[in-house]
Amino acid sequence: MKIALGCDHGGYAMKEDIKKQLEGLGHEVKDCGTYSTESCDYPIFGEAAARAVASGECEYGIVVCTTGIGISIAANKVKGIRCAHCADTLEAQLCRQHNNANMMAIGAGFTGPKLAAAMVETFLSTAFEGGRHARRVALLDAIEG
Repeated sequence: MKIALGCDHGGYAMKEDIKKQLEGLGHEVKDCGTYSTESCDYPIFGEAAARAVASGECEYGIVVCTTGIGISIAANKVKGIRCAHCADTLEAQLCRQHNNANMMAIGAGFTGPKLAAAMVETFLSTAFEGGRHARRVALLDAIEG
């Protein structure tokens, strides 16, 4: 599986940890930056990762900033993206099962590395349930026009 990663300076260390985790699991990673802890603007990297997912180049995306909020908003501006800001493994599971999220955002300032690793594992291993949820996802997608 090919996964897009993006972060700002506040999420850099966690993005690097996630990259190692994904590569260790045999996934291919598209690192959309940033590449250091130097102050930068999260919308640039959230958009880059989201475009890689929306284009089909990557199957899923994971983005990280200090809160996870700003970068999730940036990703969700790209048509075709359903980026869920997650704070625990249950949210990582349900965003896939019920919302068919194709991206997950994590707040590095609020989430420890072990929890983040468990969230990534849960997000990538959980399937979309379909059924009544497919109708709702279709309604979400229709909002984009």
